[in-house]
Amino acid sequence: MAITAAMVKQLRELTGAGMMDCKKALNSTEGNMDEAVEFLRKNGQAKAEKKAGRVAAEGLCAVKIEGNSAAVVEVNSETDFVAKNEKFQNFVNAVAVQALKSDANDLDTLMTEKWNEDESKTVQEALVEHIAVIGENLKIRRFEKVSAENGCVVSYVHGGGRIASIVVADTEVVNDEVKEALSNIAMQVAALNPKFVSREEISPEHIAHEKEILLAQIKNDPKESQKPEKVIKGIIEGRVNKELKEVCLVDQVYVKAEDGKQTVAKYLDEVSKAVGSKVSIKKIVRFETGEGIEKKEEDFAAEVAAQLNA
Repeated sequence: MAITAAMVKQLRELTGAGMMDCKKALNSTEGNMDEAVEFLRKNGQAKAEKKAGRVAAEGLCAVKIEGNSAAVVEVNSETDFVAKNEKFQNFVNAVAVQALKSDANDLDTLMTEKWNEDESKTVQEALVEHIAVIGENLKIRRFEKVSAENGCVVSYVHGGGRIASIVVADTEVVNDEVKEALSNIAMQVAALNPKFVSREEISPEHIAHEKEILLAQIKNDPKESQKPEKVIKGIIEGRVNKELKEVCLVDQVYVKAEDGKQTVAKYLDEVSKAVGSKVSIKKIVRFETGEGIEKKEEDFAAEVAAQLNA
């Protein structure tokens, strides 16, 4: 039976699989659409093994919140095109739900759990099946789950899932005003990427190490190294304080500050006074898609041409 472009298009729309994978499936099943879908599913494991070595640095982050608990996940794909695919997006959201309901403390344990959407398979098997259907290497890279003991959790997702952040707050009052303020803080976390909530989280050893580095830099500078020891000490303290203001959330300038000077700490004081209860940030989490993954440069036009000529 001759396989037409319309048939390939139909199978691709049904499964989300790659064009050449759909063509191969239809050829192998003599054009039977139902059997072609099954063919793609059955070949999932082989596809996963073949694609496992390919770099998956695109993808999405997703957050799910239930009560005072939240989970954030990052699931990677090879291309941004797949990240915009509805099947992939639904899978990422399902993984976030899985993480929220899970008691797993690490990714390996999560992957062996029964898949919430179909307990006849594990999370790993569900991933393999989606690799077969979507036609790219996919990877559940990481997750984190947090809870608020006395307050609430609020999230912010930027760029359709490019960046996701969670803020855990301690407060006796949880109303719309508090949640709006915490949403603003979550946006701040996404935009400015603080490493700590406050200076109290930073160990003395870390600060001492930073001072050693700064001192070494000054000693290697012909001009600054000639300055008196007291001046050098002041320079180091000033630079450390500047760095801490950049990496500590409450020391950062609030992104919506009208005067361009108000810190996050001052903003939280303002909110606390308005609602009649102290609002303090206990934890922040920020995931950025592909963070720390070395991306492979691809010639997309050449790749498409190679597929069409296959």
